[in-house]
Amino acid sequence: MPFGGIDWLALTVEPTLEPELPICDPHHHLWDFRTARIPYQRYMLHELADDMRSGHNIRSTVFVEARAMYRADGPEEMRPIGEVEFVQGQAAASASGLYGPGRVAAAIVGHANLLLGDRVAPVLEALQAASPNRFRGIRHSVTWDPHPEVENTAAHKIQGQLGNAQFRAGAHVLDRMGLSLEAWMYFPQLPELADFAKAVPNLPIILNHIGGLVRTGPYANKDAEVLANWRRGMAAVAQCPNVTVKLGGMGMPRTGFDWHTRHHPIGSEELAAAMSPFMAYCIEQFGPNRCMFESNFPVDKVSFSYHVMWNAFKRQSKSYTATERAQMFHDTAVRVYRIGK
Repeated sequence: MPFGGIDWLALTVEPTLEPELPICDPHHHLWDFRTARIPYQRYMLHELADDMRSGHNIRSTVFVEARAMYRADGPEEMRPIGEVEFVQGQAAASASGLYGPGRVAAAIVGHANLLLGDRVAPVLEALQAASPNRFRGIRHSVTWDPHPEVENTAAHKIQGQLGNAQFRAGAHVLDRMGLSLEAWMYFPQLPELADFAKAVPNLPIILNHIGGLVRTGPYANKDAEVLANWRRGMAAVAQCPNVTVKLGGMGMPRTGFDWHTRHHPIGSEELAAAMSPFMAYCIEQFGPNRCMFESNFPVDKVSFSYHVMWNAFKRQSKSYTATERAQMFHDTAVRVYRIGK
């Protein structure tokens, strides 16, 4: 039985906590034939709908680009439009109600290469045309690290993209078009994001996965140094009012936990205790109205189930007021992604 597989996740069973609490899951992916994402080579509407039916009140979700279903031909910069076309179809199927009451991909985040500068405008217009009612912005990952042991997942493997003049010109186009930017990077790059956010103060920026914490490879067994740098970077970014942060992504093995290697998958009580120091710091810095719990599925599914994860978020957030919890589970995401509009 492979760790991270469906049968493995089923070994941990627990009741649903607060099943009525409304949730918007603001970060998941959809793909097929994705061999690099073993054991989840396929995560389509059916698979996500099964997770959403695990007991929690998932009202809506936000799809975030994963470089899947790109067009096979045509101009290179236009190929990402294929992914939004694909997700628009999945979202329309979900809107039929056939897969449950939750609305999958009520908002869609695609990809466009901001290094095109002003020339990114026709790409963004084509993305809007592919999803007139759901397209909300793009993610242009800038993950970069000098250590070869750290996987560089950026589409454009270039150091210092956030300070690049062409990248910033593209970001100003996003701003003018009323779109948002997902920020995915590693924690040493957080000061670059703070500087970038100040340069485009009206652009809504959503920082993914608690700021890209890495505690493996060259950052393993160095928590005193790593966490101090991460905290400083997060505090600097939090000073930028146009940035919100997603609370999640901690199931990725690079965060330094062993959850994906266990013979028995982790339960929500232990998971909440492990995540709490990191998430509490983010909430302290950004405030609940700029925080949103995310699944990052199926990537985080290698470590825990959708059901256990939301139970853990509920446990971890118990000390906050009802209004603050509503913001982090639902309202911040619905506002930022303009869901229902």
